[in-house]
Amino acid sequence: MSRFRPIDRKTAYLLPPSMEDWLPQDHLARFILEAIEKLNLSALTRAYAGRGSAAYHPEVLLSVLVYGYATGVFSSRRIERATYDSVAFRFLAAGSHPDHDTLATFRRRFLGELSDIFVQVLELAGEMKLLKLGAISLDGTKVHANASRHSALSHGHIGKLQTQLKAEVQELLGLAEQADQTATPEGMKLPEELKRRQDRLAVMDAAKVKIEMRAKARFEQEQAAYQDKLARRQARMAQTGKKPGGQPPKPPEAGPRPQDQINLTDEESRIMKVVGGGFEQCYNAQAAVDTASMLVVTTGLTQACNDKEQVTPMLEQLAQLPGSLGRVDSLTADCGFCSEKNINACKAAGVEPYLAVARQDHHLHWKERFTEPAPCPDDATALERMAHKLKSPAGRAVHALRKQTVEPVFGIIKSVMGFRQFLLRGKDKVSGEWRLVCLAWNLKRMAVLRHKSVLCA
Repeated sequence: MSRFRPIDRKTAYLLPPSMEDWLPQDHLARFILEAIEKLNLSALTRAYAGRGSAAYHPEVLLSVLVYGYATGVFSSRRIERATYDSVAFRFLAAGSHPDHDTLATFRRRFLGELSDIFVQVLELAGEMKLLKLGAISLDGTKVHANASRHSALSHGHIGKLQTQLKAEVQELLGLAEQADQTATPEGMKLPEELKRRQDRLAVMDAAKVKIEMRAKARFEQEQAAYQDKLARRQARMAQTGKKPGGQPPKPPEAGPRPQDQINLTDEESRIMKVVGGGFEQCYNAQAAVDTASMLVVTTGLTQACNDKEQVTPMLEQLAQLPGSLGRVDSLTADCGFCSEKNINACKAAGVEPYLAVARQDHHLHWKERFTEPAPCPDDATALERMAHKLKSPAGRAVHALRKQTVEPVFGIIKSVMGFRQFLLRGKDKVSGEWRLVCLAWNLKRMAVLRHKSVLCA
């Protein structure tokens, strides 16, 4: 008698199988489907219903895309294969198999509609008693663009290449004139070689123009900031009657710099310094995370390498969230977001800021951890008052929450979900894809928290 269980792959099912039996009741795919079924997708269904053959329902396409991003399957081709190979994807697709072109087109076409869906998911979290706005942590992370840094050209290097290519064109034209008397190398076709260099010169001319336009816009911004600094310096001198200390602000220089670059694959991405050293072609992805639930409540994306100008846009987005989610009362961020302007913006929005003025020591003496700092002078600046607040035990405790909220979210998105590079190109499309990533994270997080929900009791 055999000790093994019998193997029988030939006998058909006596009764038709049910997809409801394919997955455990607490599976992530079930939760994502239940959540999406509660959303209002009328805007998608109206826009997606076209002519010709029957289309896949937006609910099916959205659910497989969200589950794919939540589990590290981002490519539309891999998602298509998964509808055959994976029980969870087959369950979400209701036994259908949307092709990769359909999935990619749907994702690219409806990125703008994700803003409303993102907010609806937050409202669902509020109904499940998983989200109530209060303390928010803000941070940014560099995510690789769908472009190589080796495809970037600097303004200085373009000039050198143009000189070289123009000399080669003249040399090839000379060979063409002497083609009857001089033998060309075997396999060389002069018209093709000329066209290749002329095409490259045209691309470089266009890239040079774009770099110069960026330099002009940058100069206008720097000039406005320079005039503002001069005005504040003059006002301080008129108020005190003394010449302000320190060096006067340096006027900006017009025109492109030799190191100004543009990427020929995704010209809206930028070279940025990444963690661990080195530089890569990236976007700076922003997220505001609720401290209590670790849900992302607003997203942002910028081409700037630093975070100095990201507080105001995030405050505007937080103010637009539905009132049913509650009210933001505090905003915590690291020293990359700190400036007098951002502190005042938080105050004007009625949000208490906890913006680190400088990097904080990791090994404080126990007396510093449990004693109040010396009183802050009455004439202290906004930055000095912020530094004083974060030295107090209460301020230090609030700011410490940032490291266990927004930073773990980025870590899970990159290391667990595996999202380290955008698939789309262009700032608008990349911004929509980042919102899709954060939407997938929110549903993944809500699936963990759902046992606390009164709706799931």
